[in-house]
Amino acid sequence: MSENPKPSSSSSKSSGLPRKRFYRARAHSNPLSDSHFPVPIKPSLFDLSEHYPHFFPDQSNDPKRIEFADIGCGFGGLLVTLSPIFPDTLMIGMEIRDKVASYVDERIRALRTPVGDYHNISVVRTNSMKYLPNYFEKAQLSKMFFLFPDPHFKEKNRRRRVISDSLLDEYAYVMKVGGLVYAVTDVEELGEWIRGCLERHCLFQRVGDEEAAGDPVAKVLDSATEEGKKVFRNGGLTFRCVFRRIAA
Repeated sequence: MSENPKPSSSSSKSSGLPRKRFYRARAHSNPLSDSHFPVPIKPSLFDLSEHYPHFFPDQSNDPKRIEFADIGCGFGGLLVTLSPIFPDTLMIGMEIRDKVASYVDERIRALRTPVGDYHNISVVRTNSMKYLPNYFEKAQLSKMFFLFPDPHFKEKNRRRRVISDSLLDEYAYVMKVGGLVYAVTDVEELGEWIRGCLERHCLFQRVGDEEAAGDPVAKVLDSATEEGKKVFRNGGLTFRCVFRRIAA
């Protein structure tokens, strides 16, 4: 997480947590534009000891790997919510906006305690639509999250959507069989688009409503993020789906 800048005046004196007003950025970013940030050449060169020093105290070749990926993690609400629920599971947020990634970095550092709380979550500034295979091996992830992604309403911009027929091939590659994809949006048309893409793909199968209702992760998706809380405050609706990675 050290690659993100850390403005010293941005933390709350009372709690140590960063204040969002110092990290405000555009709501969306063009994922097809060229951005400049370090990207590992291959997953084995992604230094986990930098992100999870509690789990890799001596830069050892521990077999532990990242299992959850929050794509477009925003201000990190889902990571912070899931961390105590799965304390031994490594999770990472992937965020393309530099200021937002810096905020999440500062937030996690402020929350971490000597006994290990919140040491299993981290963030990296990157473009997951371009570089996902640079971070994860084949069949590595057990959960992927796409919460309130940019809807890209204009038809000419739909190729920028984070879920598409072609991108699902990459997501299927990094997910283990039985892994779950969670998607939530407050835009009905986008919800139908996401569900349609996943239903058409031969390596994903929809999880039934009854099973999804019993999933402890699915229960927090609407309330964990800043966007979800805003939708709730405004009395809006959310459209969600859960799909399982199946064998070929």
